[in-house]
Amino acid sequence: MKVRIDEELCMGDRNCSKVCPEVFQYDEDQLLSRVMVDVVPAHLEAKVRQAAEECAPGAILIEE
Repeated sequence: MKVRIDEELCMGDRNCSKVCPEVFQYDEDQLLSRVMVDVVPAHLEAKVRQAAEECAPGAILIEE
């Protein structure tokens, strides 16, 4: 699984980095969340899906 964040939609509420800090990190300079991995490790896929479901503007995009 791969994941990315649509910067146009990201509101910077940091929820994704709270749900899965192993994959998402908040960029204080850009006021947006960033993805820190190229490929999501299998043991973190459920947390990434949860973060995507909880992302109000739908900025987290998952690629299978």
